[in-house]
Amino acid sequence: MCENSAFNSKFSQHNRAMPIHNCFRNLLLCCAILVALTACAAPTAPVTPPVITAPTVSTYGDPFAYCAAVGTVDSPDARYNGPQMPDVIVQGLIRQGVVSADAPPEFQKSAVWRCINSRVWACHFGANLPCLEKADTSQAPTSEMEDFCKENPTSDSIPAAVTGRATVYEWKCNAGKPEVGQQVFRVDSRGYLADFWYELTSK
Repeated sequence: MCENSAFNSKFSQHNRAMPIHNCFRNLLLCCAILVALTACAAPTAPVTPPVITAPTVSTYGDPFAYCAAVGTVDSPDARYNGPQMPDVIVQGLIRQGVVSADAPPEFQKSAVWRCINSRVWACHFGANLPCLEKADTSQAPTSEMEDFCKENPTSDSIPAAVTGRATVYEWKCNAGKPEVGQQVFRVDSRGYLADFWYELTSK
């Protein structure tokens, strides 16, 4: 009886220890599998950012091709890469009778050009014409006009040096005060004095 009791006690202790051994063994097996999977996994390739290509900007060396492409601009921009005052502009001004073919080249080139509705327009500075100024449509007299009329109270006209060359009106003095008269210049769609600008053709 004593031998059976001892045997049963050892068997009971062995059975109690088995779950602990099984858990430890399973844990080791899981760790081994995890290490194996990690070692076999393919390395992650680095993410390459997309290449963004800047749009190509067309450039033009001929003002007529340039204006046909860009439509309307008040002055040539970076898309025009020709000479500042191309010979075709000068020849166009000569055909329009704006400048003489016999005039010095420096005088012939004293001009500016721009694009309106895909067409080439040019203005020659000539006798200090306000090619680059927007038209002055104000009917309010300036302090310079008031000073002029105080000294010239009955003057029939106020000179452009006083009124400014961009005004679209005639001005005179009436009883020592500036008085606006009739409109003598037109304004184009871009706000410039239309009477000084000429549409050009390439031939």
